[in-house]
Formats: sequence, C-alpha cells, structure tokens
Amino acid sequence: MALSTADVARLAELARIDLSPHDLERLAPQLDVILDAVASVSEVAGADVPPTSHSLPLTNVFRADLVRPSLPAEAVLGGAPAVEDERFRVPRILGEEQ
Repeated sequence: MALSTADVARLAELARIDLSPHDLERLAPQLDVILDAVASVSEVAGADVPPTSHSLPLTNVFRADLVRPSLPAEAVLGGAPAVEDERFRVPRILGEEQ
C-alpha cells in the first residue's frame, strides 16, 4: 500500500513537523521504500525467532557497587585551601540575583 501525500501530511501533523507541499511529494515515495524494507524483514522473521532490540547480547560493563571504607573527613578536608561547616569552601560562581 503506497503512502499518499495526505498520509504523509497526517504523519507530519502528528509529529508536529511543518512540511511544504514539495516536501510531502518528495517524502511519500521515500517512506514507501522504508515501509517495504520493514515488511520484507517481517516476512523473514519466523515464529521461532524471538524479537530483539540488538543483534548482539548486551552485558553490563560496570563493576558492582560495593561499599568500602573511605578516608575520614578530617584527612580529606585537611588538604583543602578553605573549609567551612565541615565542607570544602569554594568561591561563589552565581550572581546575587540567583
């Protein structure tokens, strides 16, 4: 089933894209090619092929989040140029109006 320019106009409206009549004429056949490609893939995939989002399995490459002892606050803040209320003191970067 070929897409008409009215179909493309409706899709553009749903996507909130403003297309000129020239764009509608140009995009209708291009979208037909895309829909045909998707249909051909659907024909190849049988019931024994599970749907996937990636061609290769994905694995998490991050390490496990483990709780470990850290430096005491006094040791960390001891190297800071300025400390206030047990926190690093840094210069203000926002104006007073913020």
